[in-house]
Amino acid sequence: MEQQTNIQDSNASNRKQDHIQLAFQAQVSTQQIDDRFYYEPLLAAHPNKNLTSKRFLNKTIQTPIWVSSMTGGTEKAYQINHNLAQACAHFKMGMSLGSCRSLLDSNDRLPDFDLRKILGDDVPFYANLGIAQIEILLDQNNVHKITELIDKLQADGLIVHINPLQEWLQPEGDKIKYPPIDTLKRLIDVLKTNIIVKEVGQGFGKRSLKELLELPIQAIEFAAHGGTNFSKLELLRNQTEKQSLYDSIANIGHSATEMVSFINDILKENNGTLQQDKEFIISGGIKNFLDGYYLMSKLHANSIYGQASTLLKYAEQSYDALHQYLDAQIEGLKLAQAFLKAK
Repeated sequence: MEQQTNIQDSNASNRKQDHIQLAFQAQVSTQQIDDRFYYEPLLAAHPNKNLTSKRFLNKTIQTPIWVSSMTGGTEKAYQINHNLAQACAHFKMGMSLGSCRSLLDSNDRLPDFDLRKILGDDVPFYANLGIAQIEILLDQNNVHKITELIDKLQADGLIVHINPLQEWLQPEGDKIKYPPIDTLKRLIDVLKTNIIVKEVGQGFGKRSLKELLELPIQAIEFAAHGGTNFSKLELLRNQTEKQSLYDSIANIGHSATEMVSFINDILKENNGTLQQDKEFIISGGIKNFLDGYYLMSKLHANSIYGQASTLLKYAEQSYDALHQYLDAQIEGLKLAQAFLKAK
């Protein structure tokens, strides 16, 4: 006799009652449709495997999320950075530090940044300095301090953040004497390490991106307009007339979507004449896995996506809160890869 499969649902009654009660709350208008994707429900089963690992920054990562430059030098920074590092080790994802300027001449705050033992050797991990500090170190013939910084952190390289507007608006900011592109070229000539270049919340225009793509750097991080904007942040700190006078300039910049388009155009226009092996960290206004998945799908180069303030929020709460958030992001990415195709 053929065995029958029991497909009875013991929770059906409760679920149907929920459907009745929540039906009106679940109404969605056509204006709410996310039109970035084709939804293809016929072409895959529910994902039940891990995300596919990929090579990025000369290492193998399991999760295409980057912990964008965070914080250091404060009492809270120690626990925040250690929570982030623990998550990166667990989920096999990369991490960059906040500005390491305080470590150039002192090890007082080194415990905030000394994370390699937590991360392990397989996770990409980068130190971070601003272009103004790089400029000063070059003028003083103190580039050896950068090498010492990278060595003491056991970092894989250096992120240089480009922030002329932030420095201009910061009450105690440094004035930049040279075009940052010239300083970067000088740095590359004397510093033999992997270099990533990023903005700090307003992104890069097309001409700046083309200049960066012509340099022998390892990667570019967007830090596009739409996420944490450090020019805006400095204005909020500024109690002088600058706060009202320069408020509008904090709204200048480029979105991550626009920067993806810029890079695709540049690569197409200069096929064969630019260094084509650049990698990209798409950050700035990435609110969730759908934003990250869409932009990675649209960029014609090897990329991952980065988050800063969202990860900071959960890392400040607890490691468990951060772990749960990232676990949900990963499940969302798996779902997106199975059923969504970027238009």
